[in-house]
This record gives sequence, C-alpha cells and structure tokens, in this order.
Amino acid sequence: MSADRKMLESLVCPQTHAMLSYDAERQELISKAANLAYPIREGIPIMLRDEARVLDD
Repeated sequence: MSADRKMLESLVCPQTHAMLSYDAERQELISKAANLAYPIREGIPIMLRDEARVLDD
C-alpha cells in the first residue's frame, strides 16, 4: 500500500513543526530540523518520537 502524497505533503514534524520531506524508497518522512526520520507503515505515517530513526549525517 502506498502513502497518499497530498496527505504526506500536509504533515509537519511533531517536534519542530517544520516541513517534512518524503523518502519514497525508504518509506519515511524526513525532518531535517529534528534530524529524524518517521516511518510509514502500510501507508500510515507513524509520527511518534519513539518510532523515529535518528538520521546519520
């Protein structure tokens, strides 16, 4: 199941309220401001800090 692109574009980071970028390959929403990647599982964004992956930069 793929995520709805329009819905994803309307979401913001729950920590910083900054815009997110969509990584279709990894099925994640990226918050550069918080340095986190929120997973998308079965088309549903999981916007919880405990579920997010810290970005390797």
